Amino acid sequence: MPVPPQPRHRILGIDPGSRITGYGLIASDGIRSIRLASGCIRVGEYPWPERLGRIFDGVAAVVAEHQPHEMAVEQLIFARDPTAALKLGQARGAVICAGLKGGAQVHEYSPKSVKLAVVGTGGADKAQVQHMVRVLLALAEEPAEDEADALAIALCHAHSMGIPARKRAAASWRDFRP
Repeated sequence: MPVPPQPRHRILGIDPGSRITGYGLIASDGIRSIRLASGCIRVGEYPWPERLGRIFDGVAAVVAEHQPHEMAVEQLIFARDPTAALKLGQARGAVICAGLKGGAQVHEYSPKSVKLAVVGTGGADKAQVQHMVRVLLALAEEPAEDEADALAIALCHAHSMGIPARKRAAASWRDFRP
């Protein structure tokens, strides 16, 4: 019995964080997806400016090693603490610059649209996301939270490939286009 060809479109999902940045690389054809690599870049013990450099270098190294075609990054939608929001925004900037410098096309998705694409509801919790990532990628065990979030972002992008923008799930009513 012949083995079906493996999906060849490489997508790097990134869950940016000021202490832990999760990454997940999948190969997908838009229907089937497999995990190629995933993990976390941990920078919490370093002073703030050095964290940004380490996040940039870590993502740049993943991009250089695996050469993804596209990179999907989680958007910052809401933060109670303005200082935390600023730091997260700076971490996202380091991630996006590393991806662009490595030649990847960068796409952004709201947390709600990621959960909707992977779990089926925009209000899913972390445990539900971890479980569905394990199921969808046929993993032996559930990945860590940040790693699962990054893989979920990559899966969200894979599921939206080839779908016209007006037919994608809206993250809010403001995004809705009939």
